[in-house]
Amino acid sequence: MAKSPRIEFGYNPPSGERGRETIRPREYLSDLNSALDVATQGFRSIWVSDHLNYAAEWRLECWTLLSWIAARYPGVGLSTIVMSNTFRHPSLMAKMAASIQVLSSGRFALGYGAGWREGEHKAFGIDYVRAGERVDRLEEAIQVIRALWTDSPASFSGRFYSIDEAHAEPKPDPVPKIMIGGGGEKKTLRVVAKHADWWNDVARPFPVLKHKLQVLRTHCDKVGRDYDSIRKTLSIATFIDRKHSKAVEQVDAGGRSGQTAIAGDASAVREQYEELREMGFDLIVTHFDEFQDLSSMKLFMDEVIPEFS
Repeated sequence: MAKSPRIEFGYNPPSGERGRETIRPREYLSDLNSALDVATQGFRSIWVSDHLNYAAEWRLECWTLLSWIAARYPGVGLSTIVMSNTFRHPSLMAKMAASIQVLSSGRFALGYGAGWREGEHKAFGIDYVRAGERVDRLEEAIQVIRALWTDSPASFSGRFYSIDEAHAEPKPDPVPKIMIGGGGEKKTLRVVAKHADWWNDVARPFPVLKHKLQVLRTHCDKVGRDYDSIRKTLSIATFIDRKHSKAVEQVDAGGRSGQTAIAGDASAVREQYEELREMGFDLIVTHFDEFQDLSSMKLFMDEVIPEFS
């Protein structure tokens, strides 16, 4: 197979159960070490999800886990997929991000979103406002964060957030990229067009992804933004096996439908990622069905990643 133009791959380890993946709480740290020891040999970056409750109660907090990974694995990129603006005040988020950028020697990118899971907000006593207001808060939050990263002192006065001559020293160098996650066509993708360095979407049928990209392009045209200046990233699971039918069966067993996961033998997986690359995605954040069994990850690293390097 001729080598395809570049795609960068990131690995998203579980911070708690998220479906069919099994978490063994007492063995979690050992399992995580084993997975990351392998993943950091082939994946360019490690991405941590931000949930308080999701598929089960047992779950590590995003930033604490990311900080541990940053110290334990000094040669890999770091990001979040994606942090919920509703969980932390954006001025604190700016300070946290600036600090980890300094401590990691510039390896961090901030994946950020409006927040979406109502149950965990209510469980933890966090206000859960309507979707449109959450996106409005996100837009202001990004402006607060950028101000604190670049101005000293920084001030901002908005509808939801205000800071007054705040200092966020040391300044992050380089200033982290901001990746906005979400596919809302009226508001979220407009915020992406106005403010994001990168955009992240979740797994969807491929025709829907193509539509989302076109909507983003339209918003870029309206706000005067170069569409090609926004990096397009995608979060999607990979089911890979040397036997094509076995990988496809795993997807079906997980209750997925359509093209909401990548599945097949190495050749089929490469073809599907090539289709995504042709759409414009050049950073894929993926995970595998098994956390303790690393054979799928190793097969992916051996027979997929090199073809897009």
